[in-house]
Amino acid sequence: MPRRVGRPGLIGTMARTAVITGTANAVSRGMNNRAAGRADQRASADAYNAQQQQLAQQQQMQQMLAQQQAQQAQLAQAPAASSAGTGDTMAQLQKLGDMKNAGLLTDAEFSAAKAKILG
Repeated sequence: MPRRVGRPGLIGTMARTAVITGTANAVSRGMNNRAAGRADQRASADAYNAQQQQLAQQQQMQQMLAQQQAQQAQLAQAPAASSAGTGDTMAQLQKLGDMKNAGLLTDAEFSAAKAKILG
């Protein structure tokens, strides 16, 4: 039987199609796996960054509370009225106002400290 020249037979075409399909599926799976790995890596990095930001905010709040407590302790130790006169009282009131404007004192704390300075 002479060999056929030209287009391949049905079995040859099916075999070629199976090879091409298998290769395409393997490449597609590989690309999907790599994309999923990158997405997992990005999600892990985002979670880590969020955790670090939360930790930094907590530390900042602790520092602010420590500063506020130290300033309240200083106000509590300050004499009610100084013998230096009006200049010193004005300086104390100015410092107290600055602390209130900076958000370190509440209105109630400001009023109590002001009353203490004014005697």
